[in-house]
Amino acid sequence: MTAMDAPSASLTRKLPFYMRDNYAPVTEEVEATNLDVVGALPPELSGRFFRIGANPLDRVPNHWFDGDGMVHGIRLRDGQAEWYRNRWVQTKQLAGEQRFDGATGEFDLTVGRANTHIVRHAGTIMALEEGSFPMAMSPELETLGSHDFDGAVTTPVTAHPHVCAETGEMHFFGYELLKPPYITYYVADAAGQVIHTQPIDVPGPTMVHDFALSRHHAIFLDLPVVFDVDMALRGGMPFGWDPGYGARIGILDRDAARVGAQPRWFDVDPCYIFHIMNAWEDDLDDSGRGSTVVLDAGRHPSMWSGDANAFEPCYLWRWRFDLDTGTVTEEQLDDREHGFPRIDDRRTGLTNRHGWTVSGREGEAPTNTQGNGVLKYDLADGSTTFHDFGAGVSTSEPVFVPADTGAGEDEGRIMSYVWDRATDSSSFVVLDASDMSAAPIASVSLPQRVPNGFHGSWFADE
Repeated sequence: MTAMDAPSASLTRKLPFYMRDNYAPVTEEVEATNLDVVGALPPELSGRFFRIGANPLDRVPNHWFDGDGMVHGIRLRDGQAEWYRNRWVQTKQLAGEQRFDGATGEFDLTVGRANTHIVRHAGTIMALEEGSFPMAMSPELETLGSHDFDGAVTTPVTAHPHVCAETGEMHFFGYELLKPPYITYYVADAAGQVIHTQPIDVPGPTMVHDFALSRHHAIFLDLPVVFDVDMALRGGMPFGWDPGYGARIGILDRDAARVGAQPRWFDVDPCYIFHIMNAWEDDLDDSGRGSTVVLDAGRHPSMWSGDANAFEPCYLWRWRFDLDTGTVTEEQLDDREHGFPRIDDRRTGLTNRHGWTVSGREGEAPTNTQGNGVLKYDLADGSTTFHDFGAGVSTSEPVFVPADTGAGEDEGRIMSYVWDRATDSSSFVVLDASDMSAAPIASVSLPQRVPNGFHGSWFADE
């Protein structure tokens, strides 16, 4: 496999943003063992931290989202950083196959980029992107092949499945571009077997990047970023802003869905949502079922209404859906731009007090895709705390890891990869989630720059 040569300085200035600075792909797969640790890695951290992103091989893609998937992983055990390695996901598309078959007019769902998220469910590690089946990966970052849940899944799979904190079920969906049903909803049990499949009725091929769970509901986004076949045929980003499509959010009763019920739709102000923070229920009755569903998410006022590589600012908003009256209220919670919101995953679908996002110093340039540090939200009192990595430093998505199984919601660690412009180098950094103003607990210098990417997970040893 021949990697892309580093571009000259004059060429770099002409490249799109996702091919410059720390968005630029790395060109080699490397491995290092027994890495130096500054500070002390908590000895209870025994597992692997994997983060994935777009890292195009031998080409300049038309969009940041179209780069080939590369995973950057670090192995921790007994207070040691045993190894770091980065690997391209060995997809068919990386090997040159095309996902769209012009002869049949169908997409081959075994062909994709696998570049957006990496998760584990029922012992299977999956590299995800929303246009294809997941790619199964080994704990050593070997690519094992396409994963279709033993044939139970027949659509693309979202990059953002969510695991119910109480049942252990993984809820996910896929969206189609060429024919209805445009959205299909799936539930896999704690053992990884698909136990429910259901089409969700929406009027057209909308781009649905994420969705949410509350204790009794699945929450679907039907927003005006829509597939455009003419744009696709021109070879560019195949989605664009269509204000005529409308904007609504659907609340689907998880029990009623088992017998075919559809979501109850609430019209909202036009916007786009890439990433959910969490959802939960309020105004509970004696059985614990809420008459109000609350959704916290990053809201963009629009998306790709002009330049397909421009991202509108993102702010944390809250929607409250009153299931008794059929009304919705919308409220902006913060005026600081952010990206990649995360919570303690043990609170998925339940009330959460805390959340963490990538953000920048107040008053600095937009930070949708990178920032100087991590912003912690206290949603109970409305306060925020910012961990500043410093000027010329950017961080990736913050991942929360509890200190132990009985730890409180912010009793644990925040993990992230951090890049320093001055040295053009990256580190793996561990923060105290309960005290974001404190210096890092530990930092591990890495032998390979880790480009700004997308999402990641901590996989504790099983």
